[in-house]
Amino acid sequence: MPVTDGRGLDRFIAFPYDHYRHDPLWVPQLRRDVRILLSPDKNPFWEHAEAQYWLAVGPDGRTVGRIGAIKNDMHNKEHHDRVGFYGFFESINDRSLANALFDTAAAWLRAKGFDTMRGPMNPSTNDDCGLLIKNDGTPPSLMMPYNFSYYEALHEHYGFTKAKDLLAYDGGGAEAPERILKIGQRAMERSGVTLRTLNKKRFDDEVELIKKLYNSAWEKNWGFVPLTDAEIDHLAKQLKPIVVPDLVIFAERAGEVVGFAVSLPDFNLALLHNRSGRMFPGILKVLWYARKINRARVMLLGVIPEFRGRAIDAVLYHRTWENSVKHGMPRGEAGWILEDNISMNKAALQLGFRVTKTYRVYDKTL
Repeated sequence: MPVTDGRGLDRFIAFPYDHYRHDPLWVPQLRRDVRILLSPDKNPFWEHAEAQYWLAVGPDGRTVGRIGAIKNDMHNKEHHDRVGFYGFFESINDRSLANALFDTAAAWLRAKGFDTMRGPMNPSTNDDCGLLIKNDGTPPSLMMPYNFSYYEALHEHYGFTKAKDLLAYDGGGAEAPERILKIGQRAMERSGVTLRTLNKKRFDDEVELIKKLYNSAWEKNWGFVPLTDAEIDHLAKQLKPIVVPDLVIFAERAGEVVGFAVSLPDFNLALLHNRSGRMFPGILKVLWYARKINRARVMLLGVIPEFRGRAIDAVLYHRTWENSVKHGMPRGEAGWILEDNISMNKAALQLGFRVTKTYRVYDKTL
C-alpha cells in the first residue's frame, strides 16, 4: 500500500524499530531526525528529487516490509544517465514479499523513464547508502546503514547485480604511525601548507568554506552527487551540536584552503542505548552515554585536484588522529571508501586500518 498521508508515514518510520527490536547491533536513529530526512518541507534534498513510499502489510494488519523509490534529478544531471533509485528497504525474510516490494519500486521508476534501478540509497550517496554484506560484528558508525544478513540473498534472488562496493575501515591507537608523521612534516615544509581547526564562533563562515571545497574535491567520484548550498546548510545545522572543533581541520596555503578533513564523535555509540528512538525520555540516555564516546567517525577527507599528490592528505590524517586521541577517541572508523579508490584504500592500510564492513550498491535493469 502506498504511503499517502502522515499516518502512513508514521508507520513507514516506525517499522524498523519493531523489526530490529531484538538485534543489539541495530542503532535506532531519533525518529524526529528520520521524519526530517523524509519531509520535503524540511529537507532541501527534495527540492531536486521526489519519492514514493510503500508499506507491506500482513493478514493481521501488521507491517512486514517497506520500500521507497527515488527520482534524483541532481544525479541524472551530473551523470547524464537514466538511473532511478530505491531505498529505505526493510522486509521480513520472505522472498515473495521482497520481490513484490522491489517490483513496486521498479514499476514506479520505469514509469518515470528510468532504465536502471540502483540502491539502496537512503535517499542518496550523501546520506547513508549501500547494503551491509560483511560485518565484523559491531554496530554501524554514525551515518552508516545496517541490515539483517539475509537481505543479501533477497537482493540476489531478485536479480540485482553488484554496481560497487563501499568499504569501511577501523583502526587507531595512542599514536599515529611515525612514518605518516614524517611524510606529513615534509609535505608541510615543501608545500608551505599550514593547518588550522574550525572556529565555532565563525561557524557559518567555516561552512561557506566547506561549500566551496566539497564539490571540487569529490567531483570525479563514482556516484557523486553535488550538494546544494541549502543541503550543506541543512547538514551543518543538524551536526553542529556534536561538532568538536579540533576534528574539523583545514589545510591552507597562502591564505587559501586547499583541503579539509571532517570527523565527528561516533554518536551512534550513544544512540544505541535509546531503543525506542523517541526524544523523551530516551534523549536523557543518549546524553548520558554521549559523554563516554571513545570512537571517532572520519566522514570526509579531501584535497582540491591541483594539490593532490603532495602528501597533504597525510598531514590531514595525522592531525585528525592526534586530535581524536586528545579528545578521548583513540579509535575511529574511516569510510566509506570506494573499493576501486586505490589511493585512499592504500592510505588507510598504511595507517594500519583494516576493512571491517563492506556495503554493496546494487543495480537492476528495468
